[in-house]
Amino acid sequence: MAHLSTREFQPLDIAVLTVSDTRTLANDTSGQVLVDNLEEAGHRLADRAIVVDDIWQIRARISAWIADEAVQVVLVTGGTGFTARDNTPQAVQPLLDKPVDGFGELFRHVSLAEIGTSALQSRALAGISNGTLVCCLPGSPNACRTGWRKILGEQLDSRTGPCNFVAHLKASLGERSQASLREQPQASLREQPRVCCGSRS
Repeated sequence: MAHLSTREFQPLDIAVLTVSDTRTLANDTSGQVLVDNLEEAGHRLADRAIVVDDIWQIRARISAWIADEAVQVVLVTGGTGFTARDNTPQAVQPLLDKPVDGFGELFRHVSLAEIGTSALQSRALAGISNGTLVCCLPGSPNACRTGWRKILGEQLDSRTGPCNFVAHLKASLGERSQASLREQPQASLREQPRVCCGSRS
């Protein structure tokens, strides 16, 4: 296992999606738990949305964020159970380049102490696609709180050792712009015409 932690905290750009047929931003308590926790940790809310529990609408919203250079992490709440309207796993799994199998396993493990064997009925999952980490949690505020405090808070912190997910994510827009600025002086030097000593041209 590679040691992929840093001494300095690196804020991430995180989008939050709530999957629900009934909620609005005014009463989206689960989405708000995620927003509050990520901002309290020092991360940035890149975007927030609510979609109905429809495979194609879920997939369309998450696909757009995966392709967006300004989004490094997508947190999804809702639609991970077994009712007829729980479609989040079916919508998300085809989008993932690399599944993070341990996320669902660990989430159910830490949930066991809170809700007992009912933890089995959570189809929480995660994976990486195009340098974007996508994590799907159940739709209750307590489940979102557990997911953040027991897993995501640490794994989205660049200082967590021996490793965390920050090193596997696409660079933020701020990081890319800084890298571009560092390269510009070198590029300008390369572009300058070479003049030999004693040249009469």
